Amino acid sequence: MDADILLLDVHLPDINEEELVKKIKAIKPAQKIIYLTLMRGTRYIHKLIRHNIQGYVLKNAPIEELLSTIREVYNGGTYFSKDIDILSEDDFRATLTLEERKAGDILSKREIEILTLICKEFSNVEIAEKLFLSVSTVETHRKNIIAKLGVNNTVGLVRFALKNKLIE
Repeated sequence: MDADILLLDVHLPDINEEELVKKIKAIKPAQKIIYLTLMRGTRYIHKLIRHNIQGYVLKNAPIEELLSTIREVYNGGTYFSKDIDILSEDDFRATLTLEERKAGDILSKREIEILTLICKEFSNVEIAEKLFLSVSTVETHRKNIIAKLGVNNTVGLVRFALKNKLIE
């Protein structure tokens, strides 16, 4: 039986989180994974993002945040806990290869949709209304897109979108 989403909270003696996610994605590349943990370290997040997890939530997050994360991931988006500053680790940006920076390889469908709207000069409020999301969710997506692409601002997002032919 296939799972729509895997909620992982793993501490196994024979395999670490990154290796487990790699093995799952090797078997089923489209599998949606949310990692549930107490670890706040960006080092863990970046290793897992690199293997295309869709969410990272702290165990002590309110149940509403977990439910919102599950809904967002189920609908094709991503979510990374607001309690973690995923932009603070420059090492993540440095480890991305040019291949990994391609939109389809690193961004979810929802993130590509939001990036496209950003490039069309929609504000966060307008994007939220258009996609039936909260403004906070759009802001989180924007932060995640910037982190995943290793750019610094909206200009970097637009340059990426142009280079990868997401917009004309």
